[in-house]
Amino acid sequence: MELPDGLPVPKRYWAIATIILTLIMTVVDGSIVNVALPTIARDLGISAGTSIWVINAYQLALITTLLPLASLGDGYGYRRIFLAGIVIFTGAALISMTAQSLPVLITGRVLQGIGAAGIFSVNSALIRYVYPRSMLGHGIGINAFVIATASALGPTAAATVLSFASWHWLFAVSFPLGIIAAFATVSLPPSTLSRHRFDYGSALLNAVAFGLLILGIGNVVHGGWVPWLELAVALVSGVWLVRRQLSRPFPLLPVDLLRIPLFAVAAGTSCCSYIAFMTAYVALPFHLQHVLGRSAVETGFLMTPWPLLTGIVGPISGWLSDRHSSAVLCATGLSLFALSLALLSMLPADASNLDVAWRMALAGASWAVFQAPNNRAMLRSAPRERSGGASGILGSARVFGLTTGASITAFVFHWGSGTQPAILTGAAIAIFAAGVSLLRIGTPRPEM
Repeated sequence: MELPDGLPVPKRYWAIATIILTLIMTVVDGSIVNVALPTIARDLGISAGTSIWVINAYQLALITTLLPLASLGDGYGYRRIFLAGIVIFTGAALISMTAQSLPVLITGRVLQGIGAAGIFSVNSALIRYVYPRSMLGHGIGINAFVIATASALGPTAAATVLSFASWHWLFAVSFPLGIIAAFATVSLPPSTLSRHRFDYGSALLNAVAFGLLILGIGNVVHGGWVPWLELAVALVSGVWLVRRQLSRPFPLLPVDLLRIPLFAVAAGTSCCSYIAFMTAYVALPFHLQHVLGRSAVETGFLMTPWPLLTGIVGPISGWLSDRHSSAVLCATGLSLFALSLALLSMLPADASNLDVAWRMALAGASWAVFQAPNNRAMLRSAPRERSGGASGILGSARVFGLTTGASITAFVFHWGSGTQPAILTGAAIAIFAAGVSLLRIGTPRPEM
């Protein structure tokens, strides 16, 4: 049965509100934990290095289950996977909230990562069914606005809660929001079902390949042979996974979508851009404090224009992407993003707060100019019944890029190169991503 082109008003507004509420819950949770790590380490009596596993456990669970859950969404419906993700995430938040030991907290974080994967794996696919085709870019822009705003509010919310309560209460917010979101999923639209059999073998290979890849990249900076063994096993598993997918009509790793030139270029651009983003974003707080002499509080305020402008420009960029070439918009955004990073890296030691703030604002605005058109291009170039696979690749590119970018910054710091080379590395990768984006010029744009 051919489904309608988007939901009618006011059903569309209820569906949008449900997606926004769920994204706020998930994104805020992901950003508040970073701020609380020192407090968690002190309360549980663990080292700072060990406390990192509170974040790593979440990220590993997220990256290893994104594509399998996206595949399940193609077969059984995106609304069902979205609801399952909310339920798992909410229940896991209760475990994290009541944890009195590191193993229990890590268990809660692993389950929260799986729940978040259920949400992120089909979030973009659902947007494709909520909005009419002519408004898809606008919908993606609103998504970018919500994610940027929630990311900006996370650290402030965490600092506020920690000023009068224990870190356990950071996870309490997700519980009532999750219950409301779960009931609100009745407003989400149905989707085209492929009814393919789930490939458990490929899901296992996917987990091994991506899990060891992320671990290997993160551990290379520490030296030794173990990270290289992890990367070697990840490579073998990845090759085996790709070969297994080539003959399947609905592959878990969407190699069928990567055969579509526009989709492949957009996916490559997305991965490179997130590497550039995180390489600079991790280095900038150190640059502001160690080079420009700002305090931790001042650094927080000076970083705020970045997500703030991303949120403001995101919907505008989405509107433009419905009317203009994604190749030009993406290349322009990434070029300006590289320029902003270069300008930030060259700030003199006596730079004023205004000098820092407008450069941060340029970085946030230019990032938004790129993001919505690129995400729209990925989704529109995939068949509607493969929206789950496209959404899974979009999420995987983001997580892989962010993890790789953070590892690159750690590698640069480890070799004593300082903050400026790390920021300039991000700028160079952004320029490369802009070049990749331009490859789509002249590529036919399918309207699916």
